[in-house]
Amino acid sequence: MMNKSSKTVVLYVLVLIFSGIWPPAHAQNPENPGYRLGVNDVIKVTITASGVQEAEAELVVSSRGTVNIPLIGSVQAAGLTVPELEKKIYTPLERDYFVDPQVHIQISEYHSLSYFIAGAVKEPGLYELNFVPSVLDLIVKAGGVEEGRGNIAYILKNNRMAGFSDKAIETEISKKAPVTIDLVKLLDQGDTSENIKLSSGDTVYIPLGTALNQTISKVYVQGQVKSPGRFDYQPGMTVLSACILAGGFEKYAAPGRTRIIRKGKETSETIKVDLDKIIKGDAPDVPLKPGDRVHVPESWF
Repeated sequence: MMNKSSKTVVLYVLVLIFSGIWPPAHAQNPENPGYRLGVNDVIKVTITASGVQEAEAELVVSSRGTVNIPLIGSVQAAGLTVPELEKKIYTPLERDYFVDPQVHIQISEYHSLSYFIAGAVKEPGLYELNFVPSVLDLIVKAGGVEEGRGNIAYILKNNRMAGFSDKAIETEISKKAPVTIDLVKLLDQGDTSENIKLSSGDTVYIPLGTALNQTISKVYVQGQVKSPGRFDYQPGMTVLSACILAGGFEKYAAPGRTRIIRKGKETSETIKVDLDKIIKGDAPDVPLKPGDRVHVPESWF
């Protein structure tokens, strides 16, 4: 019997199939305006001047990152966007061959769009795609989630972890500030706001519910609470709910001067929280992120 997550994934695929957009066709432009060409991408180059087509060719970006452009020869293409490559071709054409030539490039096939997914999915691995996928697209490609998956997916941006073990990926996540996706909202509730687009080179990791036992899946409550300690992060957890999990406040606590210490990639951010106002309903509660440390100081009086 399918669980709720599996049903959501199947429903997503069926909607795409019956709408005629699954599997995705070769996109002329990926949904990423900053896409940069890579090795083995196929491009179609058309050169016109004074309304006359002077040259047209379909070219493959070589292992050296170059393409052999008609009339001007080898040009470095890897790492450039389409407009950048068009400009690079235009300059020698205009200088040596034509007055105000037009250069038009289409990407016929994307072969440098690669994404890695690991953890609690049925077919983890490296996927080379011809379109820019969302998180759910990649989960579907990987056959859906396994039973017992966790409630959070972690995305390491532009971090090629293909071939690395789950443990190595978890270690990498603990060093960085990964993007987190609430899988309860995405898979169980069908909330598409969590279904973000990926970038080539991204690694998506979906741990088992009990697998990721590091700071990235915990929050810490310290200071003047009755039971300070480490608590499992759950989507929707707030500062107040974390303090309640920690047994509430000690007699001489100063909730109005509570702080969240949030670690970034290179620096830490301190967020001031007035829990007195939140308790009274005069201010909204503050959502936490995995790895946050909540500190409730002692009263000055």
